Amino acid sequence: MPEKYQMFVNGEWVGAKSGDVYDILNPATEEVIARVPLGGRDDAKAAIDAARRAFDSGVWSEKTPAERALFLWKLADVVEKDADRLARILSMDVGKTIKYARYSDIPFIVDNLRFFAGAARMLEGKALANYSGMGLSVVQREPIGVVGAIAPWNYPLYIETWKFAPALAAGNTVVIKPASYTPLAMLEIIKHASKLLPKGVLNVVTGPGETVGNELASNRKVDKIAFTGDVSTGKQIMQLASKNVKEVELELGGKAPFIVLEDADVDAAAEGAVVSGFWNTAQDCTAATRMYVHEKVHDKFLKALVAKTKKMRVGDPLNAKTDMGPLISKRQLERVERYVEMGKKEGAKLVAGGKRPASLKRGFFFEPTIFDGVKQDMKICQEEIFGPVLSVLKFKTADEVVEKANDVIYGLAASVWGSDITKVMKVADKLEFGTVWVNEHGILVSEMPHGGFKQSGFGKDLSMYSFDEYTKVKHIYFDQTGLARKPWYWVVYGDKD
Repeated sequence: MPEKYQMFVNGEWVGAKSGDVYDILNPATEEVIARVPLGGRDDAKAAIDAARRAFDSGVWSEKTPAERALFLWKLADVVEKDADRLARILSMDVGKTIKYARYSDIPFIVDNLRFFAGAARMLEGKALANYSGMGLSVVQREPIGVVGAIAPWNYPLYIETWKFAPALAAGNTVVIKPASYTPLAMLEIIKHASKLLPKGVLNVVTGPGETVGNELASNRKVDKIAFTGDVSTGKQIMQLASKNVKEVELELGGKAPFIVLEDADVDAAAEGAVVSGFWNTAQDCTAATRMYVHEKVHDKFLKALVAKTKKMRVGDPLNAKTDMGPLISKRQLERVERYVEMGKKEGAKLVAGGKRPASLKRGFFFEPTIFDGVKQDMKICQEEIFGPVLSVLKFKTADEVVEKANDVIYGLAASVWGSDITKVMKVADKLEFGTVWVNEHGILVSEMPHGGFKQSGFGKDLSMYSFDEYTKVKHIYFDQTGLARKPWYWVVYGDKD
C-alpha cells in the first residue's frame, strides 16, 4: 500500500484544505509509492500566516545564535543516524542510485547542517567605528522575516537544506514548497525537525507551483523567496515578487562546458567527464554537458569517453552496483528523446547510447548518450537538456574555446583540464561562470559559495555568503557629542557661528 503523508503547518500535520491528494511514482518502477496532500493557495496562506506569527512573536528570531545553532546540530545528528532509511527514500522518490544518495547526498546534508550551525554563531557586521567624527556607527545583521523556499526535484533534500538551514540559523521563519515529484525526503526530515522547533517556525506545503509556489512569490507577508529550478519559472517568480518588491534569490539552469586542453591528462579528463556528465542521470544544473576538446587530443579523448561510458551500469537504483538510474518522469524521458532526435537532424554524430535500454521494460530509463561533431549553434549544445546527453566539440585555440564556452545564456559552472597552470588559469579567468573547477568537475563544499551568472540566476547557496541572502543589514548611529545643537545643524537652520 502507498504510504500516506501530510503537510506540516503551524506545528501540526495536516491534509490539504480541499481534501485532495496526488500520487508519487517511483521512476524506476512506475509504481505509486506514496500519496501526499494536493495543497493549494489556501494551504500556502495558512502556512505563511503561521510563519508570520512565529516571526513577529520573536519565538525564534529572539533566541540566541547558540540556541538556533543547537537545533541544527541536533537535526544533523538525527539525519546522520537515519541515513540508510533516508537514502532509500531518496532513491525511490528521485530515482538516484542508492550509492549516490547514501554516500553523497546524505553526508553532504549532514555537513551542511553542521556548517550552518557553526556559522550561526559567527554572523557579524562591520567593527564599531567613528566615521563622522561625532558619533559611533554600528552595522548589525537582522533576519529578513518569512522566507519562502521553493526546491527542485533533482536534489530535493540537500538543496532544501541549503535554503532552510541558513534561513533558520539567521533567525527567520520558513515555508518550504518541495518539488511536486519529490516531496518525500523533506517530509521525512520534517518529522525529525518538528520535535525540535516552536510551532510555525518551519512549515511544509506540498502541491503545484502554479498555486502554492505562486502564492509564496506574491504574498506580501513573505519577505524573501529562495528558488532553485528552471529559467522560465525563475522569471515568473521575479514578476510575482515584484508586486511587493520582495527579495529574490535564484539558482537556475546550466549548460556547463568541460574544456580539455592540449596538455591535459586525457584518461583523467575522460574519467571526470563520465562522472560529471552522467551523475544523477545528468539531472543536474552543473552537469558537464558540452565537451570542448583540443583537436590534437580529440580522438584519444572521445575513444576513452565512449569506452568508459559503455561500461556504465544502468538499472535499478536500489542495486548498490548500479551507476545510473532513471529520469524523474515520463515527461522528462520524452524531452530527452526529442533532443536526441534534434541532434541527429542537426547533423551531429551519435557515437553512444541514444535510446531506452531494451532490457528495462518499466521505468523512465535512458542510455548514457554521446554526440560527436557537434556545432556551436546546435540546440543540443545551446539548450539545457537535463538528461544524459553529452556534446563533443573540437577547438584549436584558447581564445576560441573561451568564446564558445561563454556563448550560452547560462553561467553556473565550468571546468578546465590541463597541465600548464598558466594556460589553465588564463582560460579559467575568462570563463563567465560562478564556479570554475580545474582538473575536476562537480565538487562542492559547505565553506564555498555556489551560484551562477547571467540567466543561471543570482545569489549564493552554501558558505558564509549565503547569509547575505537571509539577513538584512542595518546601520545604527550613536551620537557621542552630547550637544543639543550638533555642529552640522547650522546648514539646516541658524548660522554657523
